Amino acid sequence: MRDERDVPETVIWAAIRQDRIREGPRGSIWAAHVDDDGVVTGWEERGSEWRGFASGGAKVLFRLGSIGATRLCVTEAAIDAMSLAAIESLRSDSLYLSTGGGWAPATEAAIRALAARPNVQLVAATDNNAQGEVYAGRIEAIAVAASCGYERLASAHEDWNEELRASRRTEWDG
Repeated sequence: MRDERDVPETVIWAAIRQDRIREGPRGSIWAAHVDDDGVVTGWEERGSEWRGFASGGAKVLFRLGSIGATRLCVTEAAIDAMSLAAIESLRSDSLYLSTGGGWAPATEAAIRALAARPNVQLVAATDNNAQGEVYAGRIEAIAVAASCGYERLASAHEDWNEELRASRRTEWDG
């Protein structure tokens, strides 16, 4: 993940300390989806050439950061949640979330529960494409229903990992 996806060790170690990631077969990353009580419900999988979700599991949310955070950044993949966390230097007021590339009823319920907390801002940090805009619209609707803040945060690239990788290349070239 560090070498191929340019996710810095600080973010990887933060995810390990929070018991959110595992190394899977062929160097893949497995990211834990957890419910509101912190119970693992399933594993989002990402390899160099494939992505998926472990059989028998349920998509809820991958969560990285402070559980009590008021800024909730919703991405479509755990690698994008970790990439955005890296770009933002793991903001202490932020919880970086992944829907696992889908929109399950349990995922929506979890986002609604988080949005109902006081002083929350939902950040739609979904992909910069048509499907990302669909998800951003759903997140905005949740924010409106919960009467919480809303922001659309779009990468200049297709997703946050591409943004991170581009910024790292610029650092190395500069």
